[in-house]
Amino acid sequence: MSTYNRKDSYYKKAKAAGYRSRAAYKLLELTKREKLFAKQMKVLDLGCAPGGWLQVAAKLVGPKGLVVGIDRLEVQALDLANVKVIQGDITDSNTRESLTKALGGKAGLVLSDMAPDTSGVGFADHHQSVQLVRMAVQIGAQTLVPGGKFCAKVFEGAELNELISEIKKDFKKVRRVKPKATRKGSRELYLICTGFGLAQPNLPHY
Repeated sequence: MSTYNRKDSYYKKAKAAGYRSRAAYKLLELTKREKLFAKQMKVLDLGCAPGGWLQVAAKLVGPKGLVVGIDRLEVQALDLANVKVIQGDITDSNTRESLTKALGGKAGLVLSDMAPDTSGVGFADHHQSVQLVRMAVQIGAQTLVPGGKFCAKVFEGAELNELISEIKKDFKKVRRVKPKATRKGSRELYLICTGFGLAQPNLPHY
């Protein structure tokens, strides 16, 4: 059985480019698939450590944009004027209040690269990842502008279709994408959701 080489081509590419993680290339590919960013946009990044997505987002929204990241782990200073980082637990009400204050208004995009502490038990890890996405969607519903976008990581599994059906109640379009930069053998994929608040209501059947 082949083993995962952490220092593969994307790892080396990220290091050479100054990105803090290979995940930067996942986000770059995701935004090519569905244009996620716009200049002067406000972005919320959930689970932002070690900061690879913050680096990409900061560049794509430009100096007049704003990226607010949060993670339980400490994120070393990025020295980017349009980035604010909060260390804390997103489930804590005080932390959420800090996020709202840091954003200073509604966001055009909410990102979530959050993942559970994996146990090695596939179904359990999948279930926990689904729960994290549900929490991220709730935060997005409180944070996004009408028509806003949402992108979150989830592990493949039996609950995925149900999760997507739930998300479609809030977003006009939901796409599943597995970036090329995802490590081999990984069960992770990303849900790209657009048109917040523009979903078609379920019409009654006669």
